[in-house]
Amino acid sequence: MLIFPGQMAVEPVNVSEFQELARLALPKMYYDYYSGGAEDQQTLRENVEAFRRITFRPRILIDVSRVDLSTSILGYNISAPIIVAPTGSHQLAHPQGEVATAKAAATCNTIMVLSFTSSCTIEEVATSCNAVRFYQLYIYKRRDIAATLVQRAEKNGFKAIVLTADTPRLGRREADIKNKMIAPQRKNLEGLFSTKVTSDGGSILEAYVKETMDPSLSWKDIEWLRSVTKLPILIKGVLTREDAIKAVQVGVDGIIVSNHGARQLDYSPATISVLEEVVHAVEGRVPVLMDGGIRRGTDVFKALALGAQAVLVGRPVIYGLAAKGEYGVRRVLEMLKDEFELTMALSGCSSVKDITRRHVRTEHERLLSMM
Repeated sequence: MLIFPGQMAVEPVNVSEFQELARLALPKMYYDYYSGGAEDQQTLRENVEAFRRITFRPRILIDVSRVDLSTSILGYNISAPIIVAPTGSHQLAHPQGEVATAKAAATCNTIMVLSFTSSCTIEEVATSCNAVRFYQLYIYKRRDIAATLVQRAEKNGFKAIVLTADTPRLGRREADIKNKMIAPQRKNLEGLFSTKVTSDGGSILEAYVKETMDPSLSWKDIEWLRSVTKLPILIKGVLTREDAIKAVQVGVDGIIVSNHGARQLDYSPATISVLEEVVHAVEGRVPVLMDGGIRRGTDVFKALALGAQAVLVGRPVIYGLAAKGEYGVRRVLEMLKDEFELTMALSGCSSVKDITRRHVRTEHERLLSMM
């Protein structure tokens, strides 16, 4: 709860207020790990600010007595186009870790993408509740590790693989370097290889990634990944028209427009600013999703108006988990859903399919109109 001078404690009324609760609840090292971005953190700020430069073109006198938020991703029905993004090490935020997050997502009838770097195992999350889940994958230098994890996910009922493709090396996260951030325990990797890494100075997490990640990963490895799983494959980390076209050509089943929560290459574009470029390149051949900067239901609406089929939410989920456990995650998702529903109603949309490009105006369009 938030406490202001001279006032009683009050419940958060929006997602951003959970961030302050998380800051108060977490050790500085862990809060910085979750909240920080790469280098100057310009992209981190821009992910949020870019949404604010998009305005609405609401329509009036439309029957919105009933507003339907539901949609489907890869054929799986969800209550709203809001998915839990893959974020690592949830037990640093709360003892129940990803199990609490999974239960909250299931209660809200949405998809959770379990992180490759989760604190809880694939099996622990799978048996925690009945829900649709995807599994995020990094491909290490040892391909057998990726193959083993994919097969475990498939065996335990996960419905898709989300390949994160923007991490040949770890971005320079200066807060983690200052804090000498440790590499959190990777329970999914126990017995597969040693996770003990030493560093001469700075982030032990950075040293761990440098030792394990494969900088030679390339488009041809999508074919290898297909050879070890029957699950649909979504590729995460696309920011350009060129890569969107290439992704379709190699046969991925979906694209996630993402800059890794601004944790990799600083001064890469805000995801909402390049979403439309990717959507146009894909031409409807595969679904396009996006993450980065979602803090309001209005942001969800803007992303859908620019062509996303759904959004993924990362940091707000972690902040809810750190502040109030499973309940906090559920409240974050419910807040976003409630705000999204209100935005739909006030924009004259009674269903997700009613949201069109004509419902928003970008900064570029606004400037053109003034010429």
